[in-house]
Order: sequence, then structure tokens, then C-alpha cells
Amino acid sequence: MVSTLSNLKNRKKLPSPATLRQDLLASLVVFLVALPLCVGVAVASGVPAELGLVTGIVGGLVVGCLPGSSLQVSGPAAGLTVLVLEAVHEFGAGALGALVLAAGLLQIVLGALHFGRLFRAVSVAVVQGMLAGIGLVLLFGQLYTMAEVRQPRSGVDKIMGIPDLIATVATDADALVPFLVGVGTIAVLVLWRKLPAGARAVPAPLVAVALATAVCALAGPPVATVEVRGIAEAVRPPGADAFDALGSVAALGTVLAFALIASAESLFSAAAVDRMHDGPRTAYDKELMAQGIGNTVCGMLGSLPMTAVIVRSSANVQAGARTKAARVLHGMWLLLFAALLPAAVGVIPLAALAGVLVHAGCKLVPVRQIVPLWRQHRGEAVVLAVTAVAIIATNMFEGVLAGLLLAVVKSAWETSHIQLDVRESADGRLTVTAGGNATFLRLPRMLETLEALPEDRPVELDLSRLRHLDHACRTVLEAWAEQRGATVEMVTKV
Repeated sequence: MVSTLSNLKNRKKLPSPATLRQDLLASLVVFLVALPLCVGVAVASGVPAELGLVTGIVGGLVVGCLPGSSLQVSGPAAGLTVLVLEAVHEFGAGALGALVLAAGLLQIVLGALHFGRLFRAVSVAVVQGMLAGIGLVLLFGQLYTMAEVRQPRSGVDKIMGIPDLIATVATDADALVPFLVGVGTIAVLVLWRKLPAGARAVPAPLVAVALATAVCALAGPPVATVEVRGIAEAVRPPGADAFDALGSVAALGTVLAFALIASAESLFSAAAVDRMHDGPRTAYDKELMAQGIGNTVCGMLGSLPMTAVIVRSSANVQAGARTKAARVLHGMWLLLFAALLPAAVGVIPLAALAGVLVHAGCKLVPVRQIVPLWRQHRGEAVVLAVTAVAIIATNMFEGVLAGLLLAVVKSAWETSHIQLDVRESADGRLTVTAGGNATFLRLPRMLETLEALPEDRPVELDLSRLRHLDHACRTVLEAWAEQRGATVEMVTKV
């Protein structure tokens, strides 16, 4: 009897044929969206194209099976491209696996310590500024790739070099032809959204890259294509020497940046995906650990770091996915493609992939949100802009730290709002009443008001309405009271 009831429960847990069919169709859509993005992100990161597919496969087959979020999809993200490229230049491609492995282990620890929900406390302006900075560096950098011109290392140099790039494209046919291929790819991506819903069932990135590849194959213009090494040759687990690089402060900073940015992007993506469907909500600590396990596996394979990607995740939801089977199947399609059709990657023009990433970089910049944000919350708009500019001027890690620091200072300043009211009684006594939160940030204003009071009048300082009085304020006010002599009475209930 117990066995029969157990079998009935297990049958109830099995998805229906209709659900499986919907998940199968959704997995094909996500696969078609992920394929060009995986390859493009890898090429832009300075590693073999196959490693992008490896990360996508791990995101589907490994992370897809783990608890956390049921419908969001993981893989290589455009948001980490700039940081990965910097890491490859500084530490070498061989050390990338060790860096990603360490970042994955750190994510697992953070998830086990229940830090998952804390990432939701990060200022939205900082995250938007981070994405905007990444998007601008990615956008301007990939313009050089579209023209098959070597791009500068720093974000500032990428932007300052645009006039020279324009001159090169205008005068050199070898740069003009691939650049036009990239422009055509972007045009397809932009115009695809204006087609009827039936036509838009096919993912725009796949169509854009396929059309660019077909045109280049038929017309035969001299454009560079993706180099294919084979997935087995591309996968190189980190050796013992790769872990030696972790001893430097710069490497540890990169690991921390990988872990924090990948975690924040994944969990913000999870929050966005939860708003798109009515299914089970995300368990943030479990999702953080799942991302950590995925990055640990990617590190062991010497591959790119992964995050949950909102583009693929939203495509998964919109395609009607019901369970996590859709994202697992998308990983299987990537594996079959990498195993059976690796040569198909070798005919894709680099300029077409660069065009896809230029379009992706534009989408990372929250242009439509900036003006309303400036009108309603100028402080948040300043945090967004400073974070983006700092990332362009320095690097990802320092830019994000600058944004977080400014957000904390802004919140502290707004929280420490104080009101000072000066009243004169019939006997000539002055009463200064303070209300709100008195912190060291407001000391200059408080002292200006107090020091402007007539010195020949008795003063009573009433602090009973303060909600908070920090040690710095209390010390300074007591010192000021002592200087005024016995004519000062401090009344406080704080």
C-alpha cells in the first residue's frame, strides 16, 4: 500500500507530455539565441570560440540541474567580457581557469553562508552603472573588431581612438568591407523587432549571423572568420603553475571581481525572471551556490566564467518553458553542435559576431531610464554615471568599488537629515531644537548655526527630538557647550 502511494506521488511529480513538449520547443529557441552569443563572447574575451560553447554547455547541463531558479539560463555573459579580456592580457590564458575556479569556490562559500539575499541590497544605480560602463567599453571595443583593427587596451583609449578608426574605415577598403558586414548585422538585429510576431519566432542573433555568413560565403569579400580548434583541443584544465598567479593582489582582486559581479548579475537576473512567470520563486542562496558550482566546473575546464544571462533567460520564459528541463536541453543541443558541427563555427565572420556584441553593448546602457532617473532621483543618476565613467577610466573592479562607495556616502548623507529650529523666549533665552539624525556629515551645518548665535545670550540646546546622535556629534556638541559656559543647558533623551 505504501509502495503504491509512493508511486502515485512520483507520477504526480513527472511533467505532462504537454509540458515536456513546451520545454523542448523552448530549449531550441534558447539554443539558437545562445549559440552566436557564446561564440561572440569567447572571441571578444580573447579565448578560443569553443570555450564559449563549453561554458554554455556547463550552464545548461550542470547548473540547469541544480536547485535555485527553475527558468533562468546560465552561460558566458557579455557583462564579463571586458574583465575576462583584461585578465587574459595580464595573467595569460592559462591562468584563466584558476581564476574562474577560485571565483566559483568563493561563490559556493558565499551561498553556504547565506549571502545570496544580501546581493539584492546592492544599489540598483550601481548595477545599472556597472552594466552601462561594461556596455560602453564593449561597444567601442567591438567597433575596432568590426573593422578588423586592433583595439586599444583601456576604455579611454578605445573612445579617444574612434576618430582615427573612422578615418581608417573611410580610407581603407580592407577595413571598410568587414565594417559594413558588422553594420549590416546590427541593422538586422534592430529591424528584426519590427517584423510580424510569426517571423520573430526565429531569434534575431541567429538570423543576423546566418545572413552575414551567407552573404560573405556567396559574395566572397576578404573578411576574417572564427578560428576553429576543436572543443577537445580548446579545453585545457589549469596546471599547477596557473595557480601560482593567485598569489598576487591583482589576481585576488580579479577573483573577487569575477565572483561579485557574476553573483550580482545572476541574482538580479533571477529577480527579473521571477517577475516574468508565475512558477516557483528563486531560492537565492541555492542559486548562488549553483552558479559557484558551475564556475568551479568551468574553471576546471579552463573555460570562461558564467553568469545567469537575462537575454537567454527571458527568451526561455517567453518561449513558454515550464520547468528546468528547457535549460538542460539547451545545454545538450550546444554539446551536440560542438561535437558534430564544430566546423560550422569556422565560417562565421568575426565582424558579424562583433556586430552582435555592439548591439548587446548598446542594450546594456540604460538610455531610456537615465532621463526619468535624473528627474526623480538625481543622486541615483549621479551614482550611475560615476560608476560607468569609473569603469571606463580604470577597470571593472575599481569602477564598481567607486560606485558602491558613492552609493554608501549618498545614503549616509540622505539618512543624516537634520532640522534646526531657533526660538527666543520672553526672558531672552534662545532655545535651539534639533530633530532628525545627527551624524558627523551634518556637523558643519550644525556648528554654523550654533556659532552664529549671540554670545551674550543664554542658550538651551534641546536634543530630545533627535532619532539618532552619533559619537562624533555628541563629542563636538559637548565641547561647544563647554566653551559657552554655564549658560548652556543640554536636554537630551537620545
